[in-house]
Amino acid sequence: MAEPNLALGFLGGMLIGVAAVVLLALNGRIAGISGILSGAITTRDRFERSWRLLFLVGLIMAPAFYRLFVGPLTVQIQAGLPILMAAGLLVGFGTRLGSGCTSGHGVCGIARLSPRSILATITFILCGMLTVYLRKQIF
Repeated sequence: MAEPNLALGFLGGMLIGVAAVVLLALNGRIAGISGILSGAITTRDRFERSWRLLFLVGLIMAPAFYRLFVGPLTVQIQAGLPILMAAGLLVGFGTRLGSGCTSGHGVCGIARLSPRSILATITFILCGMLTVYLRKQIF
């Protein structure tokens, strides 16, 4: 039998894929979190804001459902608040610079065989690898 965490990871991946397909099929939208968040803040259209806020609430509630059905989720944050804030700002800047985030490019864009998304995802991965290397070897 598969290890529980592996099975849960597989299930989580399947749920992300299904959510992306359903959003595209029913709403014609790409499930890119940075775009969904940006639209939830800036749009004046009631329907647009509603589905975006519901999507974000679902993301926020996921850990609560995990805890309810599986048990406590162990999370260890090894950085202080200033580093976390700087990281959040850099991620926000990066999503604007890259015209999307890993969910939009990595999940939805690659599934649509978008050359721009494939290149963006390769760039995300390489920058992540460089960051880990610099963090472990230099800083």
